[in-house]
Amino acid sequence: MSDEGIVLDSAKELWRTLLPKLKAERPILGLSVVLALLAALAGVHVLVILPFWIVFVAVILNRSEPAEQPSAPAVAAAAEGGSDPLVPVLNALDMPVLVIAADETVLFQNNAAEKTFGRIPPDSYLAARVRSPDILDMVRETIATGKVNQIEHAERLPSDAVYVVRVAPADIGGGDFGRRVFLLTYRDISQARRIDRMRSDFVANASHELRTPLASLRGFIETLQGPARNDLKAQEKFFGIMHEQVTRMSRLVDDLLSLSRLELRSHIAPDEPVDLVPLLGHVRDGLAPLARDLDVTISLEAPETPVVVKGDRDELIEVFENLIENACKYGQEGQKVDVRLTGGGDGQAEVVVTDYGPGIPAEHVPRITERFYRVNVEASRSKKGTGLGLAIVKHILTRHRARLLIHSEIGKGTVFTVRF
Repeated sequence: MSDEGIVLDSAKELWRTLLPKLKAERPILGLSVVLALLAALAGVHVLVILPFWIVFVAVILNRSEPAEQPSAPAVAAAAEGGSDPLVPVLNALDMPVLVIAADETVLFQNNAAEKTFGRIPPDSYLAARVRSPDILDMVRETIATGKVNQIEHAERLPSDAVYVVRVAPADIGGGDFGRRVFLLTYRDISQARRIDRMRSDFVANASHELRTPLASLRGFIETLQGPARNDLKAQEKFFGIMHEQVTRMSRLVDDLLSLSRLELRSHIAPDEPVDLVPLLGHVRDGLAPLARDLDVTISLEAPETPVVVKGDRDELIEVFENLIENACKYGQEGQKVDVRLTGGGDGQAEVVVTDYGPGIPAEHVPRITERFYRVNVEASRSKKGTGLGLAIVKHILTRHRARLLIHSEIGKGTVFTVRF
């Protein structure tokens, strides 16, 4: 290729490079031409104007172009239209995610974040929506250093929740982001914390429940070995109390083992057909001596046709024994307990156990199925309760995919409804 051809190709390539810049800078270049003409009309020599004009144009054409930054409206538009491939990915996550710019403005929030925290307007500063100083300081540190950070954060409103809040930088090329952004994520660990708290409470309560009868037994044994060694009357009294304490511990251990077995099988629903009509009759007859001792009458109202549910017969007997026995013991003042069975055929089976005792205060009702929770500790122990009966009932019904509903009024009694 000749020198002229090389020069011509170079000129064409230069023109192709300069043409977009010339178009982009048309207003300011046009203004510079007007100013040069005005200077020439004012008498300034063209040899003076031309060098200055050439330098000016060269500076304008060679200045660095700022990187295009994504605006919040653009990100919002991408979220609505799904044009950016990141949007459906972030929206598919079940944890709240906020995309933060280096100036601490929120560029994007996924669906989970909008559901949890409400909609954040475009270009909102993070500090206007997040009130936790610890989270804001963590975000600012990550923006300044580029290092990943996380903390544990507890929310009190609208409900108690615990999150692991994590912020990490992300260099995203292309799309609507095209720069370094920061992902602020919230991982909900509330359920894990509640389980940890329940486990700690359970160990503490179980230890306390076993410690009391053990301390009592130890005291009686020491007394029988010492002052009451030759006192036959005291020995007879103490042996009776010791027998009650051992029986109580035995019931407690049995209930703990029942709970453990139920937890192991909680995910397996029983599928054996069980007719509730004869089952409830069996439970009523079995509790008749206890009801007679407490001067309580148990009435059973059931249809003449079978009411069959899928379940485990022994476990369902345990459920209704617990409910009816509790109604007799704690509703003793009302002197009667009504048991009503409805359903059958294609209808929903439902068992309602009603006592007419003193009732349960409203603040205690949501918690009475918790392990070792007692409305009245002394009354429960005097009636030989372990504090685990209703917890066992709840676990069995959960395994049977059934519900336990509790309604109580002070002075009018309590209604337990088992709905299959």
